[in-house]
Amino acid sequence: MRTLLLIIGLAAIAVGGLWIGQGLGYVAWPASSFMIRQTQWAYYGAALAAAGLALAAWSRR
Repeated sequence: MRTLLLIIGLAAIAVGGLWIGQGLGYVAWPASSFMIRQTQWAYYGAALAAAGLALAAWSRR
């Protein structure tokens, strides 16, 4: 169970980082994404990455 929570947490951190990059316009992949340069997605990504970090930390306890 701990391994599954760690994997989910790390995946959430990775996806959150992608959303932050797209929302701030640093990552333009895929080129036709509606999330590029939309700051609200940077906030969503930060929240998802924080939740993933908390989940990964909790799984390590």
